[in-house]
Amino acid sequence: MTKEILINIGIDETRLAILEEGVLVEFAVEHPDEQRRAGNIYRGRVENVLPGMQAAFVDIGEEKNAFLYIDDVIPRESDSDTAIDLKNCSIQDLLHEGQEIVVQMIKEPIGTKGPRVVTQITIPGRYLVLVPAVDYVGVSRRIVDESERERLKNIVTKFKKSGIGLIVRTAAEEVEAAELQSDFEFLIKVWEKIKRKITKGPCPSLIYQDHDLLYRILRDYLGKEVERLVIDDSEAYFKALEIVKTLAPSLRNRVQLYTGEIPLFKLYSVESQVERALCKKVWLDCGAYLIFDQTEALSVIDVNTGKFTGSTSLEDTVFQTNLMAVKEIGRQIRLRNLAGIIIIDFIDMSSDSQRDKVIALLEKELSHDKTKVNILGFTSLGLLELTRKKVRQSLREIFQTECECCDGTGYTLTLESLSNKAVRAILQMARDINDEALLLGVNPQIASLLIGPGGTNQEKLERRLNKTLFIKGQESLEKDQVRLLASGTKEEIMALALPVKEGDEVEIKIVEHHITNPGDGIGRIEGYVVDVEGAGAFIGKKIKAAITKTFKTYAKARIIG
Repeated sequence: MTKEILINIGIDETRLAILEEGVLVEFAVEHPDEQRRAGNIYRGRVENVLPGMQAAFVDIGEEKNAFLYIDDVIPRESDSDTAIDLKNCSIQDLLHEGQEIVVQMIKEPIGTKGPRVVTQITIPGRYLVLVPAVDYVGVSRRIVDESERERLKNIVTKFKKSGIGLIVRTAAEEVEAAELQSDFEFLIKVWEKIKRKITKGPCPSLIYQDHDLLYRILRDYLGKEVERLVIDDSEAYFKALEIVKTLAPSLRNRVQLYTGEIPLFKLYSVESQVERALCKKVWLDCGAYLIFDQTEALSVIDVNTGKFTGSTSLEDTVFQTNLMAVKEIGRQIRLRNLAGIIIIDFIDMSSDSQRDKVIALLEKELSHDKTKVNILGFTSLGLLELTRKKVRQSLREIFQTECECCDGTGYTLTLESLSNKAVRAILQMARDINDEALLLGVNPQIASLLIGPGGTNQEKLERRLNKTLFIKGQESLEKDQVRLLASGTKEEIMALALPVKEGDEVEIKIVEHHITNPGDGIGRIEGYVVDVEGAGAFIGKKIKAAITKTFKTYAKARIIG
C-alpha cells in the first residue's frame, strides 16, 4: 500500500494529510495559539471529590477543571502501607479536597465538557512509551509476529530499570537494540526533568508540554511504510530534517520539499476530499450511498442501496452493497475522526456468515487506524456497534459551527475556516499577477478577520506575497467568495480602494464602540472602517462626520453639526 504524508504550513495553521493509495484517510489542523494539550502533564489541585460519581475535579490551571475518574487514579506512595483494596475503595479513600496531584491530560476539552486526566503518566518516544511507577514491559498488539515480539521484549528487558514500565511501539518492529536503548535513555532524561518540577513552583501549573504537530507527525507517523513525506515550506522542511536526523536517520531521504506553483493540497485533491467529508451524504462509486449523523457522544452511519440494483438476486445485492460500504466507512471514520459510540445500520443480511465477513472486512479497513477501535458486533436489532477512543476534535468540530439560521439543525464553516480558505485563495490568485497592489472584495465579516487587529493579519499576508493589499468589505458577497476588483500600482489602487478622502463630510451610522477607546464610535462605509472621535454615545444612530485622516484599513473622523 502506497502511503504518503503531506504537510501544509500556512500563515496561522499547520495542516496534515495522510493518503493511502492516493486517497485521503486522515486529516488534522493545528493553530499556533491552540496547540494540542492531550499528553500535557500538570501539577494540579483537587477542587471537588464526588463520591456519587466516584470521580473528582482537578484544577490544572485551564479554563475548565479536569475530570478524574476513580479507575484512573493510582494510589500515592504513602498509601502503600495501608494496602488499599482498589476494587472496593471509594474515591474519598484516594483523594481529598486541596490535595496536590500530578496528572496527565488524555482528552482535551470538547464542547461543554472539560478535559479528562489520569494519574498514570505516559511519555511517548519514537519506539517506546515510558510508563513511570509500574514495572512492566508490553509490546504493541500490531506487531503480530511472535518471534519479533519476543525479540523486542528481551532487548527492552535488558536495559529497562526497575520500577519503570515500557511499552514497545509498532514503529519498533525490526529496529536494532542500540536504537531502542537510545530512545529509552532519551525518555529517562525527559522523565528526570519532569520529576524535578513535580514538587517545585506554583500549583496549578503545566510541567510538561508535548511537542508541536510537526514533531509529533515525524515521531508517530513517519515509518518504513511511508513512501514520502512532503512539506511545502522550506523553514519547516529543514526543521523536519533536523528532527528526523535524531528520530529516524534512515528515513531522512523520504522527507521532501515541495516548491510547485499549484498548492500542495490542491495538487493531491486534499481540499475537495475534506469538503466531501464534511457532507452528510457520501456517494459510493456503485451508486449506493452513506448517511452520517453525528452527536457529541454517538455517531450513526446508515447504508442505502441508492441507485445500485445489482445483477443477480436481492440477497447478493444487499451483501455486495454492504461490502462496498465497509471500505468507505473505514476511511470516513478515520478521516472524520469519529469517536465514542459508532452505530452502523447496514442493509439487513440474511445469514451470520455474511455478517461475519462484513465485520472481518471492517477490522481489516481499520487495522491502519492508530486510534483504538473496539468492534462489539451486531446487536439484536441488526446494528453493528463499535467504539473508538476520542482524543481530539472531529473534522466537523474543527471546521464547522452550529448554523444560526437553522438553530443548530445544520452546519456551516466557521468564520476562521472561511478566513483561512480566503487566504489560500488570495495566495493562489496573487501568484498570477505581477502588479504591486491588489484590491480584493470579500464579505465584511471575512474582511475584518483578514485585516486583523490593527491590520496585523493583513501585514503578514502582504509580507508573504510581497504585495500591497486593499481589502474591501462587500455585503453582496457570500462568506466564501473572494473577488479581485483591480490590480495596479499602489497609488492607483489606493485611489480606487478608499471610499472617502480627507475633508469629505459624510453621514454615517455608528454601530459599535471602539474596542480600546469606548468614547469613540465605529461606523462603516462600503465595509471601510471609520473611527469617529467622541461618537461612542451615538451607537445605533446616524451622525454627520468630517474625515480627518485616511489610512489603508480605516479612517479617522470628527463629529460635525
